[in-house]
Amino acid sequence: MPTPPTAGSAPRAPRPSRRSVLAAMAAAVPAAGLPVLSGRASAAPAVGALPGGGDLGPNVLVFDPATPNIQGTLDEIFKRQESAQFGEGRFALLFKPGTYRGLNAQIGFYTSIAGLGLSPGDTTFHGDVTVDAGWFNGNATQNFWRSAENLTLHPVNGTNRWAVAQAAPFRRMHIKGGLNLAPDGYGWASGGYIADSRIDGSVAPYSQQQWYTRDSSVGGWNNAVWNMVFSGVEGAPAQSFPDPPYTTLDTTPVSREKPFLYLDGADYKVFLPEKRTNARGTTWGSGRPRGESLPLGQFYVAKPGVDAATLNAALAQGLNLLLTPGIYHLDRPVEVRRPNTVVLGLGYPTLVPDNGATAMKVADVDGVRLAGFLIDAGPVNSATLLEVGPEGASADHAANPTTVQDVFIRIGGAGPGKATTSMVINSNHTLIDHTWVWRADHGDGVGWETNRADYGVRVNGDDVLATGLFVEHFNRYDVEWRGERGRTVFFQNEKAYDAPNQAAIQNGDIKGYAAYKIADGVTAHEGWGLGSYCYYNVDPTIRQDHGFQAPAKPGVKLHHLLVVSLGGKGQYEHVINSIGAPTSGTSTVPSTVVSYP
Repeated sequence: MPTPPTAGSAPRAPRPSRRSVLAAMAAAVPAAGLPVLSGRASAAPAVGALPGGGDLGPNVLVFDPATPNIQGTLDEIFKRQESAQFGEGRFALLFKPGTYRGLNAQIGFYTSIAGLGLSPGDTTFHGDVTVDAGWFNGNATQNFWRSAENLTLHPVNGTNRWAVAQAAPFRRMHIKGGLNLAPDGYGWASGGYIADSRIDGSVAPYSQQQWYTRDSSVGGWNNAVWNMVFSGVEGAPAQSFPDPPYTTLDTTPVSREKPFLYLDGADYKVFLPEKRTNARGTTWGSGRPRGESLPLGQFYVAKPGVDAATLNAALAQGLNLLLTPGIYHLDRPVEVRRPNTVVLGLGYPTLVPDNGATAMKVADVDGVRLAGFLIDAGPVNSATLLEVGPEGASADHAANPTTVQDVFIRIGGAGPGKATTSMVINSNHTLIDHTWVWRADHGDGVGWETNRADYGVRVNGDDVLATGLFVEHFNRYDVEWRGERGRTVFFQNEKAYDAPNQAAIQNGDIKGYAAYKIADGVTAHEGWGLGSYCYYNVDPTIRQDHGFQAPAKPGVKLHHLLVVSLGGKGQYEHVINSIGAPTSGTSTVPSTVVSYP
C-alpha cells in the first residue's frame, strides 16, 4: 500500500452555491414508488391543538428489503447531493430491519442514512455506505454535513470507505471488516467523529489530520497525522502523544447517546439512551440497549414552511419536536421550556433566523435533548444562535443533563450571515457531544466583515463536558470558557483564514485571539487532545501569540496540545500562553506541549 501523507493541509477552495433541488426531488420520490413514513398519531387532539405523529413527507425515504430499485433511488439522490455543498436539498434514508444485498449507498451533502432497528444488527447491508471525494478531485476536506447510523455493514471488499470532514458523524455502526477514513488516492482529509460503534477490523485514517472516537470498539488503528483522540474505546492504541499523536482515555467521563428513530413492530418510536458514567464500549453489544422509548405520537412532526409560532405552540402543548428534512425560517426563537423535551432532526433540517433572532433558547431545566440539526445564521446579525439556559442559570443538572449532539452551526457559506456569539452554554452539567461551529471560509457571503462572527462557543455554566468540539474561523475567540470544572475531550480548530492584517486580530497587547481561552477567574478546568491551526492566506505575515490561553492555577490542567501553521501562512509564537516552541517555515509540522502546567 502506498505510504500515506504524514502532514499537510490544503486551503478549502471556494465552491459555488447550488440551486435548490428540494422541489425536484420531492416530485421524483413518489415516482420511485417508495413508502412514505408515517407514525401512529396520538389520540384525537382537542380543538385548536396540534396533532402528534403523522407522515414525514417526501424527503424521508423508508426502504424495506422488498422495495424495488433501491440502488437506483440511492444513486439519484447522490447525484443531486454529491456536490450540493450549499444547496437546499435535505434527505433522510431509513432502512427497516432486515437484510439488504448488493447496495452501495453513496452519501452526499445533507444526507443521513440509518437503520430502523433498536440495534445495529437489526438492519444489515451486504454492501457499503460510502463517502469519497471524487466531486472535489480527491480532496475530502469539504465532505461536511452527512451521517450514518444504526447499521451493520459487510463491506464488499472487506473495507468500508468513510472519507469525511467535519459534521459527519458515524454512530451506532457495526462494520464487519475494516474502515478507511481517507479518500481514494489518499488526498487531504480533515475529520471526524465515531461514537457507539464497533469496527471488527482495523480503522485506517491514513491522511486524516485529526479524529475523535468515543465509547466504541476497534480491531486496530493504523496511523496518525496530528491529533487522534480516543475515550472509552476498546482496542484503542496506547497513549503516546506526541509521537505518534495518540491521546487515549480508558473511559468517557459522562456520555449519553443521541436519540434515534426506530421501528417497534408497526409503530415508529424514538429511543432515548440512558446516561452513562465512565463509559467504555458500545451501548448495544450485550443485549437490549438501556433507555426509554417515546411513541411518535408524542412528537409534533414539523415540515419545512412551519413557523416558529407553530413550533412553540407544539412545545407548549407538551409535544416534542421531530424536524423533517428542509429549511425552516424563523422570526423568533424556538423556546424549549419543558424538562426532558426532545428536539430531533432527520436529514439535516436547517433553522434560519431571518431577522436577527436567536434560533433556539432552552430553559434551565433537566434533560433536554437537542440532536441532529443545523442552525444557519441569517443576514441580520443575531446576538446568539443557540442558548442553552438563560444568563445566570444555576440549577444542578448532574443527574439529568441537557445534551447537544450533532447540532451544527454555520455563519455564511450559503449566503451572508452574522452572529456575535454562536453557541452559549449557561446551564450547568450540559453535555456537548459532537458539534461543528463554523464561520465559513468559502462559499457565498464570505468576508472578514461580511460574515462577521466574533465568538464561536461561550461556556458560562459549571461542570460542562464537551466530547468532540470542532470550532473554526471566528473573528475573535473560537471558544471562551468561563464556567468552573469544565472538561473537553478533543478540540479541533482553525483560526480565521481571512484576517486582513495583524491589526485586525490584535487583542490588546496580545497578538491574536486564542482559539481556546479559559477565563482568568476559572480555578478548575481540564482538557485532552486540543489542536489549533492557522492559515492566514490573506496576510501570511500575521503572528499569533498562542493557540491556547489559560490561567496559571493548580486546578487548570491541559494535556496534549498542538498548534500548526498550514504551509507557513502565518505562525504561532507559542502553544499555550508563553509556553511551547513557535511554528516556523512552511513544513506544516506541529509544535506540541504534552501537559500544562
